[in-house]
Order: sequence, then C-alpha cells, then structure tokens
Amino acid sequence: MIRVPRLSLPFRVLAAVALVCALAAFSHRIALDNGLRKLRDAERHRLELISLRVQGVLARFEYLPSLLETAPDVMALFDTPADDRLRDTVNRYLHGVNSTAGAEMLYVLDLEGLAIAAADADQPGTPLGTDLSFRPYVRDALRTGHGRFFGLGVTSGRPGYYLSYALPRDGAQRGIATVKIGLADIERDWKQNGGEVLLTDENGVVILTSRPEWRFRPLRPLSAARLRDIGEARPYGDAPLAALDWRELSGPAQEPREVVLEGKRYVASSRALEHGDWHVYVLDDETAVRNQALSAALIAALGGTVLLLAGLLAWQRQRTIRARLRNQAALQAAHAELERDMAARTAELRAARDELVQAGKMAALGQMSAGLAHELNQPLAAMHALADNTVVLMEHGRETDVRSNLQRLTQLVDRLARITRQLKVFSHKPSAPPAPTSVARALANAEFLVAASLRQHGVTLRTEIDPPVLQVLADETRLEQMLVNLLRNAIDAVTHGIDRRIHVCAHIDGERVRIRVDDSGPGIRADILPRLFEPFTTSKQAGVGLGLGLSLSAHIARELGGSLSGGNLPGGGARFEIVLARAPDAPTP
Repeated sequence: MIRVPRLSLPFRVLAAVALVCALAAFSHRIALDNGLRKLRDAERHRLELISLRVQGVLARFEYLPSLLETAPDVMALFDTPADDRLRDTVNRYLHGVNSTAGAEMLYVLDLEGLAIAAADADQPGTPLGTDLSFRPYVRDALRTGHGRFFGLGVTSGRPGYYLSYALPRDGAQRGIATVKIGLADIERDWKQNGGEVLLTDENGVVILTSRPEWRFRPLRPLSAARLRDIGEARPYGDAPLAALDWRELSGPAQEPREVVLEGKRYVASSRALEHGDWHVYVLDDETAVRNQALSAALIAALGGTVLLLAGLLAWQRQRTIRARLRNQAALQAAHAELERDMAARTAELRAARDELVQAGKMAALGQMSAGLAHELNQPLAAMHALADNTVVLMEHGRETDVRSNLQRLTQLVDRLARITRQLKVFSHKPSAPPAPTSVARALANAEFLVAASLRQHGVTLRTEIDPPVLQVLADETRLEQMLVNLLRNAIDAVTHGIDRRIHVCAHIDGERVRIRVDDSGPGIRADILPRLFEPFTTSKQAGVGLGLGLSLSAHIARELGGSLSGGNLPGGGARFEIVLARAPDAPTP
C-alpha cells in the first residue's frame, strides 16, 4: 500500500489560506459580473428613454417654421420690411403662434440674415434687428432650405436648439423662419432622476448634462480648424472649451463601455440621435457595484473560514477520540491505583468541605455582628451618656431629672429590643403597614441620640420643619434610625473643617415629604459617589466605620415605600434626601 506523506502544518495553513482567497476571488468575480450586467441592462433602458425624450422634444416643433409660409402678413413683410404697422402685426401673430406651440422663441429673418420680426419683440434680449447671418442655420436654410443648430442666444445668452426653414414664394426664397427650442427641462429631468447624462453635438462638445461643470467642454481636445469654425459661429459663447478628462478603458465598439471621467470610473452607454451627429451618453457609477462585490468576497471568505474551522474541529475531534481509545488501556491499568488513592482523596475533600462550611459560617457571623454592632451602637452610646448624667444628678439631689433620665433609659432599652427584632428586615418584609409618624418627634429623638457628638465636635445643628405638625407614613424607629445614620455621617464629614454646620429641613412636595440633611463638609468623593449605597462602602479610615449605615438606611427607605438619595451641593458639602409618603395632617404633638 502506498503511504501518502503527511503535509506539514505551515503547508496546510498556506493551502487553507489559498483556498479561502480563491473562494473570495471567485465570489467577487461572480458578484461583480452580475452587478455590472444588471447595471448595464438598466442603463440601456434609461438610454432608450432619454434618447426618445430628446428626439421627441427636437421633432416637436419641426412643423412650426413651415407654418409661416401660409401667413400672408409674414410674406408681405418681406416685401415691405420698413412698414412698422405691418411689423407690429407680424410680431403679434408670431407671439400668438409661439404661445400656442410652446417654443422658446419664433422669429423671421430676411435674406441678409437680419431679424425683421420676433415673438418677443417687446421683451429684453429679443433678436429683432440683430444680424444673424453668421449663424450656420441661416446659411444652411439659404443653401438647402433647412437648417439645424445648437448654441447660445446672441442677445439672450440662453442655450437652445434652432430650426430654420426658407420661406419660398413663386419659386424664389423670400426669407427665413426660425424657431428656438429651450432644453432646460431636459437637463432638469436628468438632475432629478439620478445618474450622469451627457449630450454632445457634432463637435464632440457637451451641450446638455446633468453636471453643470461639464457643460461646453469637449470629450477630446479640438483641432485648430474646428476651433476656427466654432469661433465664427459662436455656438458656445465665450466658453474656454477645455477638454474633459475622458478615457475609455474598453474598446469604442463595445457597448456599454468602461470610462474614466474626471478621475471617476463609470459604465457608459451611448447612442447617436437620428437627426444628426449628436450623441447621448448615460453614465453610472461603478462604486456601489464594486462595493457589493467586495462584500460578497468578504462573506465568501468568512464562510470559507468558518467551514475550514468546522472541518478542523471535526478533525480534532477524531484525533481526540483516537487518543481516548489509545489511552483507555492505560486508564484501565491505572484504575486500581486510583481506587487506592480514592480513600485518601475523599478524606481530603471532606476536610476541605468542612473548612469551607466553617468559613461560610464565620463570614455570615461577621456580617451579622457588624450590622448588629452598627445598629446597637447609637442607643448604647445614649444610654452611657444618660447613666453618667444620672449619677451626677443623684449627687446633686435632682430626683425629678433622675426620674426623667431613668424613663429615657427605659425607652432606649425598648428601642434596643425593637432594633434586634428589626434585624430580619433584610430577609422579610414587615407585616404591619407604615403608620402616621411625626417628623418633628423623630428628628428630636435622633438629635438627642447624637447630642454628645454634636457638643464634642462643636457642630451647629439647625432644623426646619414646615409645617411643624408634618407627618409621614413610616415606622418611627426606622425613621429615627435613618436620621441618626445621616446625622452621624454629617458630623464625621464636618469634624475636620472650620465651618461645622448641619442643616435638616423637611417640607411637603405634593403627596410626598422631602427630608434633607445638608452639611458643610468637603462633599462625597467622586470614586465613592456611584456606589454610595453599596454595603461596606466608606471613606473613613479602617476601624472607624463599616460602610453599612447608608446601605441599611436606603433599604429601610425602600421598605417604607420611599427612597434615599445622596449627592454634592454646588457650593460645597453633601446632601442626603429622604422621600416618604405624606400622612394626613394631625394636631401639633
């Protein structure tokens, strides 16, 4: 059996790349040929319509010059050109005929080429009284009886197509009738329909085009003799007749052909008009077709790459299966040894599992302890201050104040009990709905709990509640808890500053109540602001704060059907705002 040598990896990679490139090239060629074929089919159809439109416009008025042969006044004017009254009559007659026909201009010339009557005799730019003997259509009409010519009007400066007709009587020529056809509508249609269109005359000069900058420019440089003839007839006015950058990439006999015009590549189709040496060119940009062909090539390359990768994966899978079968014997031999190691490994896994369980328990215990310490720290500090104060009052025999302090201690103990019961707020929603709660009373209780810190750090607290009997739907303990957290954070923020002020205000906003806590501190750092209410987020030093107060307060606000937000004030400092539902108005507590 003949063994086929295995190809090296670099050679296989090169073969795969060559295959993908060949597939992309083939797809590009197919897509380009199809796109160009469709473009050329559409172009041929458009060329047919444009040619018919131009020829129809030019042939529409061919009858008009010969019509004047039957007009007695026109023929009489040739005999008496100095008769002003007869000229006025002929001018009015020409105006009426031209208005009905719809041409741009209609006028008559004598045998010397002088315009003796015109439809626009009373308008600026009229040819009346102008010697037009140098125009080719005048000479052609006198020589052959008919003439055709494109050019700019000598007096009006507007381009047009001229048809001339020698008017005979009694076998002799008496004058020339001329009609000027305006072509502006044709150009306007070309500009609106898309694509590029050129119309060249017998000199190869562009006389009509969808691109104004190409007008009166020849496709190829003109000879000196041709330039002299053009200078005599002046069909293009003072145009410099600079040749366009026109290069044909395919043979002139091939239709459609590929050309480069002014540095841009087009597919061009042309057709000669029936009446003479005029040619219509329709040009379409190849860019879109070539881009589509390039996209097809890229898609083919990607598809080929995907197929190759799929084949590579299948081949790799077969190699893996074969390797697995080869290793099966080795695995069976090692089975006994694995069984011996199983007991030891199982013991290790059980020990690791126990350690992970213990670590999970310690983490949960740490989180619970941190939260509990944070929530119990506020009333415990207040109880410590009240106990110290009670000892002093007892020494001075102030029994009434001692009794008041003891009552407050009892309230704080009840508060501790409520706080421990509310630790389950993160896992269960409260069953009792929020009740009307006095904002003033909750703020007074919170201020009492932080009074020692206010005095210790010399912080001024100003409160403003409008109206004083303002109530919200909330739990009083939870509202106090949020206010204490915000006040303690504000105290910590202003401690290191010179201006140590805290302002708490509450007011009604429709069906809601907004409670704001502003401080004169440095504000919230930009790196902390986006995650302000995440657990364990704090700007305090290690051991000073746990970063749980704002997270817990935000959770309480949500449980009460409200919200807690925070940010920096424009003039410096921070602002935290609690928004809760407004309770019905109540008497002053």
